[in-house]
Amino acid sequence: MYVCMCHAVTEDQVKKAIDAGADTPRQIAKGCRAGTDCGSCVRRIQALLGEHGARPCPTARLAARLGLADPEAAPSEAVPSAPPAPLRAA
Repeated sequence: MYVCMCHAVTEDQVKKAIDAGADTPRQIAKGCRAGTDCGSCVRRIQALLGEHGARPCPTARLAARLGLADPEAAPSEAVPSAPPAPLRAA
C-alpha cells in the first residue's frame, strides 16, 4: 500500500527505514522523500513510527500526558447522533 503518492513510497519502504533506525518523519523523508511534497502522508508516517516503537504521533503523546483514553484500550461504542436538520431554501 502506498503511503506517499507524490513520491510513490510504500508502507514497506517506510517500515524498512524505521527498522534501519529512522525515528522521526524527517528522517524518513531524508531516505525516500515521503512527506516532502503535499504533506498528506505525514500523519500515516507518524502512525507507522508509533506502531513500530519509534516516536509516536504528537497527538498520542499529548493524550497520554493529559491522561486521556489509552490508545491500547478497546474503543467504546459510539452513541448515534440525531440526524441533521434539513436545509431550507430562503
